Amino acid sequence: MQTVYWSVVRGVNSMAQLFSTLQRRPRWRLHPKFVPYVLLAPFVLLFFVFGLFPLLFSLFLAFQSWEPTSGLANMTYVGLDNFIFTLEDEWFWKSIKNTFWLAAVSGIPQHLIAIPLACVIHAQFKRTRNATVGAYFLPYITSTVAIAMMFSTLFSTDYGLINQVISGAAKLPLIGSFFPQQPIDWLGESEFIKPAISFVVFWRYVGFNTVLYLAALQTIPKDMYEAATMDGANRWNQFWYITLPSLKPMIFFGVTLTLIGGLQLFEEPFILTGGRGGSDQSGMTTAMYMYRTAFDFNDFGTASALSWILFVFVAVLTWLTNLAFKPKGGET
Repeated sequence: MQTVYWSVVRGVNSMAQLFSTLQRRPRWRLHPKFVPYVLLAPFVLLFFVFGLFPLLFSLFLAFQSWEPTSGLANMTYVGLDNFIFTLEDEWFWKSIKNTFWLAAVSGIPQHLIAIPLACVIHAQFKRTRNATVGAYFLPYITSTVAIAMMFSTLFSTDYGLINQVISGAAKLPLIGSFFPQQPIDWLGESEFIKPAISFVVFWRYVGFNTVLYLAALQTIPKDMYEAATMDGANRWNQFWYITLPSLKPMIFFGVTLTLIGGLQLFEEPFILTGGRGGSDQSGMTTAMYMYRTAFDFNDFGTASALSWILFVFVAVLTWLTNLAFKPKGGET
């Protein structure tokens, strides 16, 4: 027992001496000028691996003919053939027309409704403003898959709520003749696919734009409205000459986001049409066609070329939007 006691004592003394020695040694410190680079290193590394590298690889792949199953060693340089094939492809131009149609029909009403809606919420809703804004913003943060599945049920031909409402309206005595007597196959007939998708996209993003405009409205000084009221300006004049000009930077921001999102539209039409674009490819967007080219047709080179052509469309339209909202003359 005594032997064990002294062994423990010697062990404790040895640890104390070791700790004292480590304390006396000078600690290694990072020079202050290297601290920012060390802190930025994780982000830079992740950006290079998951951002810059895929971008450059996609650009490289656009000039290659490659099937992933054959391995990287079997890439073949084809120059501009992928771009030429894409620009001569009828399906590509059909997807471009579908994309622009969906972007316009779903995007323009978002802002036409979001601006006056934000003005009403800003002026009339005081105590319940946060709850109201949260209700409008909820679709934006809801899963796209859940939204698409919900609307797939609503658009159902036989049991969908939308067709049930139309069927009930068709039986009314005065206005019944304005409604179709037979159920509409919203997701099956080519003439109804794009309106159905546009409505889903509009419903999801109108709340997001409302929040943007509501935030901008709260930055407009109340003194401007008070001065306009004293000068005899009515509400319409105040909206036209004070509210809209003050909202112009936010309108530019919102329209740009809507334009970019509309041209990259993928999830809603993909789920609603089962990933095929629907009847006569009426719901196939350019992003969907790019996906199908890569994963259905196994042609990653053409898919990469298609993505860069779409990037050019987005860049040019964004530039034109910037020109449209650029201050003119003496405007600031």
